[in-house]
Amino acid sequence: MGRGDLTDAEWERLRPFLPVSNRRCGRWRDHRQVIDGILHRVRTGVQWRDLPERFGPWKTVYERHRLWSADGTWEHLLQQVQAEADAAGEIDWDISVDSTIVRAHQHAAGARTEPPSAPAPKGDAAAEHQGETPWQSLVARLAEVVREVRAWVARGAGSPRSST
Repeated sequence: MGRGDLTDAEWERLRPFLPVSNRRCGRWRDHRQVIDGILHRVRTGVQWRDLPERFGPWKTVYERHRLWSADGTWEHLLQQVQAEADAAGEIDWDISVDSTIVRAHQHAAGARTEPPSAPAPKGDAAAEHQGETPWQSLVARLAEVVREVRAWVARGAGSPRSST
């Protein structure tokens, strides 16, 4: 298992909501391996063709992501996982928005009054999700994929069709 891959707990929570193969197109590659590849790409921004071999053929990972983006599977997975986490009482739906989170123009910002904090030590994967329950981590990761899908759809909707 690599850094950023689904943990066993996350996988067990996600597996019941995944689509099954219709067997008309042959067997599907393992969902966990493909989802790990998609999460790796979303987290790192690497090109599809540059995915590490441990995720299987890049085209398989790309096609599954494209198919699930088009048919709404990612949105459905996020909704299902959020509903389960909410039922377990692990989501706090209270949000607080004030002017401190609105980005100001760089010229409007004041000078830094204190030195920046030291960066977290490298290779400390446990500190990355410290204090999160498996539900919270999984919801956050699925939400990241859904944001990418929505941005991808928005870019595609505004661009003219091209014939190749």
